[in-house]
This record gives sequence, structure tokens and C-alpha cells, in this order.
Amino acid sequence: MIEQLALESRQFDGTGADPERNCWLVVHRHHHGVLPSEYDIREIPEDLYLAVLAARRASEPAY
Repeated sequence: MIEQLALESRQFDGTGADPERNCWLVVHRHHHGVLPSEYDIREIPEDLYLAVLAARRASEPAY
């Protein structure tokens, strides 16, 4: 699941190549069932977010 969410986070790279933001968006969608609205302050599981972010960073090519 974590690798799948990390992969899904790349769908948002077209709107901004910000891995932290994009992982947060995908975890929010996974946890709440919808993308966040502009002022959405609902909590997400921090441990899941950090795991998805780590998986995404591990899969990025080193330059």
C-alpha cells in the first residue's frame, strides 16, 4: 500500500513537483476519501505520510 501511494503521489507532479505536498495530498485522499479543499485542516496519519514520503524519496533517481 505504501509503495502504491508513493506512486500515486506522482500524479500531482504536474501541478507542482513538491514531494511533501503531493504525498500529503495522496494520504489525505486515502484516509478521508477525497482530496482536501482549500482550507481543509483534517488530520492525516503522520506515520503513514512519513512512510509514503520515504518510499517516494527512495524511488527517486539520485543525481
